[in-house]
Amino acid sequence: MVSGLDGVNAATVELVPGGTSRLSVTGTHTETEIRDAVTAAEYSLTSR
Repeated sequence: MVSGLDGVNAATVELVPGGTSRLSVTGTHTETEIRDAVTAAEYSLTSR
């Protein structure tokens, strides 16, 4: 889970059924840590 990572202060998801949902994360995390957590949950992640 992204919100459970060290350095993550907050994580929110804007779900868009049938479209592209948006994940917003604040804190002192790295992009690699977020990408690893998202892919471990069997989702895909694209950059803005």
